Amino acid sequence: MIQNEREQFHLVVVGHVDHGKSTVIGRLLADTGSLPDGKLDQVRQECARTAKPFEYAFLLDALKAEQAQGITIDTARSFFKSATRDYIIIDAPGHIEFLKNMITGAARAEAAVLIIDAKEGVRENSRRHGTMLSLLGIRQVVVVVNKMDLVDYRQEVFEAIRDEYQAFLARLGIQPLAFLPLAAFHGENLTAPSARMSWFSGPPLLAQIDQFQKEALLEHKPFRLPVQDVYKFTEEGDDRRITAGRIESGQITPGAQVVFYPSQKSAVVKSFEEFNRETPSQWGPGKSAGFTLEPELYVRPGELMTLANERPPAVANRFRANIFWMGKGPLLTGKKYKLKMHTAEAPVWIEEILSVLDASDLSSGTKKQVDQHEVAECILETAKNVAFDLSTDLAPTGRFVLVDEWEIAGGGIILQSLGEEHRLLERHLADRERNWDRSPLTPGLRSGRYGQRSAFVLLSGSDAGELFHLGRALEEKLFLGGRYVYYLGLSSALSGLQADLAGQDDRWEFLRRLGEAAHLFTDAGTILITAVPDLDAEETTFFIRLANPTDLFIVELEAGLGIEPQVNNITRRLQESNILVDWVL
Repeated sequence: MIQNEREQFHLVVVGHVDHGKSTVIGRLLADTGSLPDGKLDQVRQECARTAKPFEYAFLLDALKAEQAQGITIDTARSFFKSATRDYIIIDAPGHIEFLKNMITGAARAEAAVLIIDAKEGVRENSRRHGTMLSLLGIRQVVVVVNKMDLVDYRQEVFEAIRDEYQAFLARLGIQPLAFLPLAAFHGENLTAPSARMSWFSGPPLLAQIDQFQKEALLEHKPFRLPVQDVYKFTEEGDDRRITAGRIESGQITPGAQVVFYPSQKSAVVKSFEEFNRETPSQWGPGKSAGFTLEPELYVRPGELMTLANERPPAVANRFRANIFWMGKGPLLTGKKYKLKMHTAEAPVWIEEILSVLDASDLSSGTKKQVDQHEVAECILETAKNVAFDLSTDLAPTGRFVLVDEWEIAGGGIILQSLGEEHRLLERHLADRERNWDRSPLTPGLRSGRYGQRSAFVLLSGSDAGELFHLGRALEEKLFLGGRYVYYLGLSSALSGLQADLAGQDDRWEFLRRLGEAAHLFTDAGTILITAVPDLDAEETTFFIRLANPTDLFIVELEAGLGIEPQVNNITRRLQESNILVDWVL
């Protein structure tokens, strides 16, 4: 058992290229005794052998090289220690990578050290980094003016940079814990005060960052587990269905009542699942976890698993957000992007750009597009509901990235849920209705000729093979009864309508295409039969909207009932709904 376990604190160090970020980190590792034994001497000897001037930044390069060779040193996150706690420095090779990692959960910074070169002063990237920290909700910041040795340790240089950057950060709502001068290469004002900067009365950097406050522990916040996948075992009598994901916040025990969002399906945690390991009585944040549920549920990746007795997440398809745009082309209203939020993915559109802020000078205005390195407040609409928290309530489930043409092009935080309102779909349906090239052969004329009204019969269930047999049998019965009917098999639909699609969110695009294809069939007076496994309530509503004004019949497989009885039941429903009428010549 570990006694007196030390506190860990996640810290990110950011700064413009060549402003000394790696030197600051390397010197902190060296001066706090946090390097592997002999590593500093080894790097010095290597520099002497190759006639290269020694740089503390080389320490990070050496550690990364060892990591690449499989040596067990974690340098994607470098560690150093103070007298009070252990620090994990998150590697931020550039603001794009850091933003992506922060939003997707790969990095979890609680505070930041922002570095500015005393000789070069505040640069554009310095301002962008400040904007990025504000966007991510990182309010604990220490600003370091590094390389003071290059300006002869002059107080007026430090104060000019401090005043300029402090005014900039104030406009972002960031009040730094401190500004401090530093000469990292010489270790001045790093772990001890500098005699050359006696005009500075504040503590050195290490003591300063020890004053950062640990954020409220995630285990004390509502339980959130974004579902990563569901595994179904079928061999050797093992019929478990394991729901898996990474716990972002809160704690959970076996027997807990859980609810999944957006589906609102509920169950009880039957067991924790570990591979060749004794399972604990409780799991908390950071744990990659697997559960069995009672009853077994079919849930999809992207759902949020929560505790029934805690605050639920928001569920919506419209929300207001701040977006930091990094794409090569502008962010545009009406263009389709891909939203990635925790494990959820969905097609998304920018409904409205409310305001635009230039990240480098904070000039703001209204624009019809968002250009690279601008921050915009926007209203977004997704094709389907997603579950999330406001970033101020629970950051890990309140952040997202936007993908444009296979590349992460922007990141954002959710400010406000705007509920469920499918405005884009309604506009599309209105446009479709307005632009539809109507035949003079009206639905009434076709009904009189065919002896039927058009209909869309949608079969659903978890057994794809059973769906296929039911669809074929229903098609045959109606055809032999003289009906104009067509069964669009799932494999036919997938190989045609979905041939260019790949990815979790593309199910929704496939359903949209299927709904549009069904509209063509039913406009011609046909009874169309098709199957979609495991339809949920939201997808059913989506199909009802797309099928309108055609009658839509959702048919769930009935376990244990044979194909013929189910075919007869469906035929009876069609007759009772006056879909199957007498021939009129």
